[in-house]
Amino acid sequence: MADTAVQNDADEQTLAAAINAGLGHRSIVMVGMMGVGKSSIGRRLAARLGVPFVDADAEIEKAAGMSIADIFARHGETYFRSGEARVIARLLESGPQVLASGGGAVMNADTRAAIKARGISVWLKAEVEVLLRRVAKRKNERPMLQTDDPSETLRQLLLAREPVYAQADLTVQSHEGPHDTIVAEIMQALSGFLEAHPESSA
Repeated sequence: MADTAVQNDADEQTLAAAINAGLGHRSIVMVGMMGVGKSSIGRRLAARLGVPFVDADAEIEKAAGMSIADIFARHGETYFRSGEARVIARLLESGPQVLASGGGAVMNADTRAAIKARGISVWLKAEVEVLLRRVAKRKNERPMLQTDDPSETLRQLLLAREPVYAQADLTVQSHEGPHDTIVAEIMQALSGFLEAHPESSA
């Protein structure tokens, strides 16, 4: 059993080294709906790879000096999205890293183009029922869900965004299992993608 664990650790370190070498200056950009686990899974992925983890929403709040909920309340979504696009473009200059983007970030065409040019996008995909369970705990922190029917709002957002999320380089299911399992699946998917897409052709 101990020998198997040592071998698994060695295999994971080899895989992480190969991914790091293949990334070059590119970032791994987590995309997907609120509640899908972009930050929690992205943080674990960054730790496995030994690269920085950056949460775009946290950086937006730092730049604005206020919470995202306050930005929405005071200035509206259009203002927020404009700032979000600028912050993500800046962050993409600092790869390699794992970057968790906000749920609506990739709806901006310029942001999608910046991610395509300087990153590898990973769509964390989850069924709507899973998302509803997760966001119910923190819906007061989600400006987009401050409606009369948050569940229906979430369904409509997912319907509108899924075709755009589907343009991501990789798709990995965010299921109810251990996050470490999802991280391992992402690493395997990244390894295959990087073999086919070296940085010189990115």
